[in-house]
Amino acid sequence: MGVRAGVFVCVTSFLLGALFTHWIADSLTLWKSPVTDEHLWTAASYYSILAKVPTAWLHFLRSLVLLGAVTILWSLNDLGAGNIMFDGGSIFLFGTTIVVYLNSVMPTFAQFGALPPHLATDIFPKVLRTTVLDLASNHLICSVALTGVLALQAGRYFAEKADEEDEDDYVLVDSEFESSSTKPTPSRAKTPEKELPVKPLRLDTTN
Repeated sequence: MGVRAGVFVCVTSFLLGALFTHWIADSLTLWKSPVTDEHLWTAASYYSILAKVPTAWLHFLRSLVLLGAVTILWSLNDLGAGNIMFDGGSIFLFGTTIVVYLNSVMPTFAQFGALPPHLATDIFPKVLRTTVLDLASNHLICSVALTGVLALQAGRYFAEKADEEDEDDYVLVDSEFESSSTKPTPSRAKTPEKELPVKPLRLDTTN
């Protein structure tokens, strides 16, 4: 159980870290107001670099996602109460991340494959403006979902740890009770007093 949870947490942390690297571009369009053409060109140039990554990198990410999915589904197979609650929520959030990334993020990257020649001060195309903003929003959704996965796994760890401590306390109290019940108790019956020897009476026969 611990190995499976550790593998799933490592995979989730890696994917979350990969999404955090997009903060270089996403912060310019999500958290800075007003959004200028220079910000949009900077974000689009970053996405254009990502659109040209080697396919081996994409295969590596797919393998990690598959490993995480198999691990968390295998852990749910134990059908424990903690697994159903924490792992069920983790599966929902992890699946949401996969669906959003495949349906909204990956198709969008194809639009940044070839940007027109431009300067940072040029007017940003209106066609790509909405695309850039939507891509940053989808990255944020995936990041929040994976953060929720880590929070659920942390909650599961502390819940299991608390249950183990309670079981240890119960076993300790139970063993103390058994040892006290098997200990011999002193008898309250009175010990009979030791009988003194009776001396025979001697008769005087001299008279």
